[in-house]
Amino acid sequence: MKEIYIQSVLLIERLHRRFLDVVKAELDRLRIDDINNVQTLILYNISGEQLTIGELTNRGYYLGSNVSYNVKKLVENGYLIQSPAPHDRRSTRIRLSDKAKVLCERIDELYSRSVDLLQRSGIQETTLQQINRQLSDLERFWTEQVNVIYKLAASVR
Repeated sequence: MKEIYIQSVLLIERLHRRFLDVVKAELDRLRIDDINNVQTLILYNISGEQLTIGELTNRGYYLGSNVSYNVKKLVENGYLIQSPAPHDRRSTRIRLSDKAKVLCERIDELYSRSVDLLQRSGIQETTLQQINRQLSDLERFWTEQVNVIYKLAASVR
């Protein structure tokens, strides 16, 4: 079981990297070179919302990347609009620019093409639903593991 578990962890990591490769290839195809794949996914996940950097970070989709740095670059390159939060002037809210909205439409088209290719390759919606349920179970397990480890560490102090 241990070998299978480790294999699963490594596969999840490889899958994430491979998907980032797909996004990078699409950016290259579109000749967009002022944004990287991680930044593109940040934009896509912001969508029509206005968020603080803290709210974006709390979503947890961007592990392994510096969200503040990426937001700064996205503002500099005209993909995000930053404005003071109305309730707290120390905090800023971010939203997509028109340039970002156009890019998000292109990435949405990439997702649609991918779904078509998945279906043609024989991978069904029910298969993806089952995979998602199992991955959600694994996420819950890891969350519980983190909580247990922190409780153990606190009890040792």
